[in-house]
Amino acid sequence: MAYTAETWPIAAALLQFPGTLRDGSSVQDAPVESWVETLSEVGRVGFDNVDLTDSWLRIGDLTPARHAEFASALRHLSLTVPAVSITRRSVADPVAGTENLAYAHRTIDAAAELGAGVLSIGFHQPLTAAQREQLWFWNAAGAADDVDDPTAWARAVARISELGRHAADAGLLVSIELYEDTFFGTADSAVRFIEDVDLPNVGINPDIGNLLRLHRPVERWQDMLAKTLPYANYWQVKNYTRDEDPLTGAIVTTPAPLELGVVDYRTAIRDAVALGFDGVITCEHYGGDGLGISARNMRYLRTLLPSEPALGAVQSADVLKEHVG
Repeated sequence: MAYTAETWPIAAALLQFPGTLRDGSSVQDAPVESWVETLSEVGRVGFDNVDLTDSWLRIGDLTPARHAEFASALRHLSLTVPAVSITRRSVADPVAGTENLAYAHRTIDAAAELGAGVLSIGFHQPLTAAQREQLWFWNAAGAADDVDDPTAWARAVARISELGRHAADAGLLVSIELYEDTFFGTADSAVRFIEDVDLPNVGINPDIGNLLRLHRPVERWQDMLAKTLPYANYWQVKNYTRDEDPLTGAIVTTPAPLELGVVDYRTAIRDAVALGFDGVITCEHYGGDGLGISARNMRYLRTLLPSEPALGAVQSADVLKEHVG
């Protein structure tokens, strides 16, 4: 579909809303009025679209009656859900992978009923105790995939392929998120994985912020996008400041609004659109008023997106590489 800056679906992630309420009860079991209260905040800052992040509410685990309540709440608030995100439920998890696969199948069905067009997933696993103790969880090591284990790789490809076929039958795209130390821990491994899956509705979520925030050497953001944007079918965007001291090796990062971080999203958006990207964009931000910063980012993105539908988007990765060199 040819979107313009005004019509492009830009959604708010719900990362800043916990799945447990202040009284200790679960959002999953909360009355619909509680859901409306949270979703109203999203609408008040200017979003029309919500990326239903399952760290807040697991749409795939709602009963039919509760699913209908949630859909009614969305209609009441004039909000749509173009994407549903599964977080930290990796189908490659050596312990919970089979259970997570079943959960992903349930989520596909529930997302389709809600009218979503994208299921966003990743290979990141639950936070470790050490990660939960950090100011920023990504500054401690988490669970990792062995990209050099052909058996584990093949199993993960098979499970994603299974989800991809189910999603295609339900009319959904599947997008897999870049995330450190997983099968999608580098741009190269992400591309290799997607090519092994080889399904037209399964692509990459080029969330390079997950890698740029690490206090370790990482590939240049321009090179990561040059490799992954040709496969992108959905995009979670966030930005970070990043300073590298070549004398000491010290690296310091911190979350930043899109226009203030190390990634030049003006260039990134231009090149994505040139390649024909027309997917849902979700704004994420950690720290402070994450929802408020996401709303600021949404408004900024609309100044970067085309004011008129693109006429014949360029379909060549070579052109992108010329732009970002």
